[in-house]
Amino acid sequence: MEGLDGKVAVVTGAARGIGRAVALRLARAGADVAILDIDLDAARQWNEALSADTVMDEVRALGRRSSGLAVDLTQRDRVFDVMQAVVYDLGAIDILVNAAGGFVTPEAESYASSVSDADMRILFSLNYESAVHCCQAAVGHMRTAGRGGSIVNISSQAGSFPRSTGALAHYGASKAALNSFTRTLAGEVGPDGIRVNAVLPGYTMTARVSAVAASRGVGEDLAAGFPLRRFAQPDDIAKVVSFFASDLASFVTGQLLLVNGGATLSAY
Repeated sequence: MEGLDGKVAVVTGAARGIGRAVALRLARAGADVAILDIDLDAARQWNEALSADTVMDEVRALGRRSSGLAVDLTQRDRVFDVMQAVVYDLGAIDILVNAAGGFVTPEAESYASSVSDADMRILFSLNYESAVHCCQAAVGHMRTAGRGGSIVNISSQAGSFPRSTGALAHYGASKAALNSFTRTLAGEVGPDGIRVNAVLPGYTMTARVSAVAASRGVGEDLAAGFPLRRFAQPDDIAKVVSFFASDLASFVTGQLLLVNGGATLSAY
């Protein structure tokens, strides 16, 4: 495991899915972990099985400290307050992983030629602005502490490989904006010893995605067209995040890494 002993990580969207997998992976590597989510019981909504009552309890069962804070990350002032609370409770912020976000509007209403202003605002607020708020709040504490840090933004392959059908236009655009912000922030805070990278997952079988796929009749036959012949599991993404967070990536910043089993090696 990548050694993160003595580090404090903040993981957003960590009550379920990829965020939860990241929180547990970082805890296993030695980090204390603050869990940020708009709903700290979100796993129950999609019947995602936990090994303890809450994700915070799962982290504690691994011998690490953990705190859970319910927060709407689209509210900038609230984000700054919560980051201050993390520092007060756990002592520092060394690692920030922005896993909160997603696609929450109907796909039929997501086409480039017709997506509404309202849906555009929703996804940019959820996928872009929330991550910007968290980065800005965390960077202030990292600079004050003077011991560097690592920020990992969970983006999407959609931010670099738009669908040829025109669907998911505003989702891909919000993730493309996050990709650009990631690289720009990396250039700014590099002299402070803070590294900023992004992970771009493809189809990842979280409990929510699995449930939605089943309801639409989407099965493993889709993955048969990928070079690795399977969908990602949340921990596949978490492993790469752990690499970026650790000293194994001490000379890596401003990178956008596709983690999609080679799905975009051929025409998307």
